[in-house]
Amino acid sequence: MSVLTVASAPEDAVALEGAEAHQARTAAELAGRVALLTTAAGTDPSAAERVRAGLVAFCDREVLPYAAAEEAVLYPVARTMPDARLLIVSLVAEHRCLAALVDAMREAAPADAVAEARALQVLFEEHSAKENGLVLPLLAMAPGVSLATLLTRLHDRLPPAPGTERDGAPTHGRPETAKPGKTGGCGCGGAPETAKPEEASGGCGCGGAPETAAPELDVRAVPHALRHATVLGALDAVPAGGAMVLVAPHDPLPLLARIEERHPGVFSVEYLERGPETWRLRLGHR
Repeated sequence: MSVLTVASAPEDAVALEGAEAHQARTAAELAGRVALLTTAAGTDPSAAERVRAGLVAFCDREVLPYAAAEEAVLYPVARTMPDARLLIVSLVAEHRCLAALVDAMREAAPADAVAEARALQVLFEEHSAKENGLVLPLLAMAPGVSLATLLTRLHDRLPPAPGTERDGAPTHGRPETAKPGKTGGCGCGGAPETAKPEEASGGCGCGGAPETAAPELDVRAVPHALRHATVLGALDAVPAGGAMVLVAPHDPLPLLARIEERHPGVFSVEYLERGPETWRLRLGHR
């Protein structure tokens, strides 16, 4: 059943779709950061500490404020509906669990924070599924309730992130082609189309030595619609001077273009493997 058939007004159908997309982006960015923390904890403790701190900051900035805004705007209305009263009680309890897991990560060493981070990811995904599958449709169908208005009030309570709209979407477009010399090489100015054979094995065509191992993010199993958000979330956790290795099922030129649009000149790109089934790229934070 489409959202258009369950919403009582066209604007509520659009609002419902937007809310679901927002939660999907947040979940994908969270998953990217957790994956990076997991790999970094086993390879580079200092990098893992920075990733852990970035994950906590992301939760403080994105996850917990949204939960608080839901409790202030959406949940009081949903609680008046007999079919949703007990559900809302359980969702509020899950918000407390999310906050407790964030606090546990805040105090834990990077290696110990991995378990809390994974638990947080699982709980957030299950929590979002309940909201998207139950709470939001109930509000969208309810006579006399404007889901669009409620979600506008909810987002008015959120601090806007730099360079983003209220719903978390980038203010820029999403170009489909990478900029030459920007997002296809190792940062030395060489073009990826003329890469030398040694680049495929981890070297750089400019003659520089391969860099040290970096945390790896494998997005081959991530749903296509969520891959960009997953990678962008992980990249936000890479500190200056650090790097991560992206493993993808194809040459991610549209993603590289989006990274360049979002962070102009910040990340260098070095191809470690060029297909035919797997692409491996080292993304370095200059």
